[in-house]
Amino acid sequence: MATSVLHAPPTRVHREDLAVLEQTAADELPAIQQLWPAFERLVGLRGRKMYTRIDERAGTYTVCTPVKPEDRPDQLGLRTGILAGGWYLRGSLVGEPDRTYPHIGDGMAELKAGRPVDESRPLVEFYRRHGHIELWLPIRP
Repeated sequence: MATSVLHAPPTRVHREDLAVLEQTAADELPAIQQLWPAFERLVGLRGRKMYTRIDERAGTYTVCTPVKPEDRPDQLGLRTGILAGGWYLRGSLVGEPDRTYPHIGDGMAELKAGRPVDESRPLVEFYRRHGHIELWLPIRP
């Protein structure tokens, strides 16, 4: 059996829809590396939860954060959208970002292995705190 990149065995979680500010780029490393710092400058990091939505069929990577009452998306040049709720299989990567980021794809692949994926919803990464990333694989109830 292969060694897991996940911090602990995956768990099933249910999430509600979440209104977010968002910005999208191609799901390619150079575009992602440009997207993050630009988005963080626009919204700020203090008091923010950060997520990404990966639509593998469309080839897009969307960084997002929950909308706050004081947010003005039109002034920031950002769209609003929904981080889809529903059932997810959740796994975690824990460790310094430079060591965990390269394993995000492996973690998602591990979650997908032999499981029925709800392909109507995108994959989600939740940047819980420095050094802790949750990977959410959409699954059917």
